[in-house]
Amino acid sequence: MNIPYNNSRILIIDDDEDDFIITSDYIRAIQGNKFVIDWCNTYSAAVKHLQNSDYDLYFVDYRLGAKSGVDFLKEAISLQFEEPIILLTGQGNYDVDIQAMKLGAVDYLVKTDLTTEKLERSIRYALDHAVTLKALRTNERKYRSIFENSKDVVFMADFTLDFKDVNAAVFQLLGYTRDEVVRMNLCEFIGKEQHKQILQYALLHDKGLNDWEVALTARNGEQKQCVLTITIEENCKGESYLQGIIHDITNLKKEEAEKLQAEKLAAAGRLVRTLAHEVRNPLNNITLSVEQISQLISDEQQVFYLDIIQRNGRRINSLITELLNTSGPAEHNFSKVALQQIVDDVVDASIDRQTLKHIKLQLDYPEVPLEIMADREKLKLALLNIVINAIESMAEHKGQLVMQLVQAGQKAVLTISDNGCGISEENVPRLFEPYFTQKRNGVGLGLTFTLNILQSHQAKIDVSSVLGQGTTFVISFPIETGGSQ
Repeated sequence: MNIPYNNSRILIIDDDEDDFIITSDYIRAIQGNKFVIDWCNTYSAAVKHLQNSDYDLYFVDYRLGAKSGVDFLKEAISLQFEEPIILLTGQGNYDVDIQAMKLGAVDYLVKTDLTTEKLERSIRYALDHAVTLKALRTNERKYRSIFENSKDVVFMADFTLDFKDVNAAVFQLLGYTRDEVVRMNLCEFIGKEQHKQILQYALLHDKGLNDWEVALTARNGEQKQCVLTITIEENCKGESYLQGIIHDITNLKKEEAEKLQAEKLAAAGRLVRTLAHEVRNPLNNITLSVEQISQLISDEQQVFYLDIIQRNGRRINSLITELLNTSGPAEHNFSKVALQQIVDDVVDASIDRQTLKHIKLQLDYPEVPLEIMADREKLKLALLNIVINAIESMAEHKGQLVMQLVQAGQKAVLTISDNGCGISEENVPRLFEPYFTQKRNGVGLGLTFTLNILQSHQAKIDVSSVLGQGTTFVISFPIETGGSQ
């Protein structure tokens, strides 16, 4: 049987020239094939050929002076050598055979049993095996590169959701190293018990997950909004395991929320301006009519009722004005100012309320001024709304207000936290909606007014809250690096 490997380069490593001649003669006797056959009689020279990948196939004698063919196989492993190696020995030894196979030898031949047919079969298998192995290793390197360099978290896990392998992207997403994660369970990152149950139910019924949105908790406590995909795969032994991808959509969700909030505010603004126009026209007529009637009436009881109409008319007009102020951008007087100064203004303006409720204040900001372009008075009022809401949400003698200012790149980040009554999860997205309030006598315009001012300062605001534990506002402002305007 002819094998299609003409001109394959074969190196026979043997310190006995007679054995080399016998082996090479057998190989040359293979019909229809022309091999380039060379001889090497020292271990050190053979290793150099390994390092240079000079040959397509290596026959190595088990005895090579102080070294052995097994040492040669170990050397090949250390060099990550991929060409096939066939071990030759003077007599059969089962233990050596097993050891050679474990170290990567493609065959183990006894010299006294050599024939042309046996060598032909061994060479064909070895070269075929090398081609297949190279293709597998090429694919392995390709997919390993994709695995390692993916921006998404790619992982393998067992059916209890214990991680078995994970790529380096997990550090950017969750703040844990690979070594830490492979000792953890996926459920440790999922905060909601309901989400854990959904995940475990899907796996219990041999179902994967496709683009399932779930919140994962990072090492610093930050909630990461992610899309999780899990499939059930089988390894070469037929054993099932889980393969998954975690895609971070936190920024996308924030952008969607900001866009939705802006659209809701714009729609509310259009509605308010339309209503204000439609209400003010008849209101002006009522006011003018009441003024005319009041000049013609002297009866005290009738004057009393006209006064009620006038006062409520002024109240309605005042509410309309307030609505218009909160529904659209107002004029601002921007100048460069240190955000620390505005925070100090807010603290001074709220100190009486803090004192009356015995609120503990923790104030933390850097000595280096973080300068932003701001309308100092309007931004003070916006932040004061948040602080007053925080104070009112806390119990007397138990409240703790934390105001922290840090620089994060080109952003000045102000965090305002309280340990008050908190806000339910479903109500957090509604905080800045006009007329939404949880206060008994509240109008629901304060935070709408605050959001409009913050947006005019190009600030980003994020709110997190836990019912019964407190609320945190995180507001980031672009730091001003140029000259004042």
